[in-house]
Amino acid sequence: MQRLTNQYGKMKKYLALIIVLLVAVLMALTKPDEQQHKDAMMAAIKEYVDDEAQERGFGNTVLTRLGKNVVNQAIKTALNAKLKFDDYIIFNKSYVRLDGEDQMLSVGMFGHVFTFDKDMLKEKLEEATRTKEVEKLQKEAAKDEARELKRQLKEERKRQKQIAKEQKRREKEAAKEAKRKAKEAEKAAKEAEKAARKAEKEARRQAKEAAKQS
Repeated sequence: MQRLTNQYGKMKKYLALIIVLLVAVLMALTKPDEQQHKDAMMAAIKEYVDDEAQERGFGNTVLTRLGKNVVNQAIKTALNAKLKFDDYIIFNKSYVRLDGEDQMLSVGMFGHVFTFDKDMLKEKLEEATRTKEVEKLQKEAAKDEARELKRQLKEERKRQKQIAKEQKRREKEAAKEAKRKAKEAEKAAKEAEKAARKAEKEARRQAKEAAKQS
């Protein structure tokens, strides 16, 4: 009986070990990559920025969207520059270094990236935006956004100019075609009038000959 109990205990240990190994393999195979951490962070940041704009009473105007785009772009640039990534075989994490300390931003496991909640995210973002480097990045992002808007406006003006040019060309061709048709109609009218005079002259001649014969 004692022997069976010992064997059962060993089997339970082996089974537990196998389960632990399977879970570890599953975690290793399904852990997110660095890009997934960045995407999850940007999704959380976008949600936070949208909520902040909503709470402050901003409508979904062009200027508001431009402002949110500037903030998102600045943070995205800062993440790409400052975000660090550590891999621990069965899970990984992302973090930034602020004021000499590592500030963890997300943990990845089982195919999912777990980010901070909004309050913690707000705190980390406020810490990050205090740095001169991020302020510089925000200015650069604003300039990039302004340049992109200027380029889009330039492209739109160019497109409108091309449309106007094409419209003018079509109007010119239509006028030319109308003039050609009018000229052809005038020529046809003259030919018809000439044929009518000729027919009338021929009729008078025939009438005259008929009068002589009678």
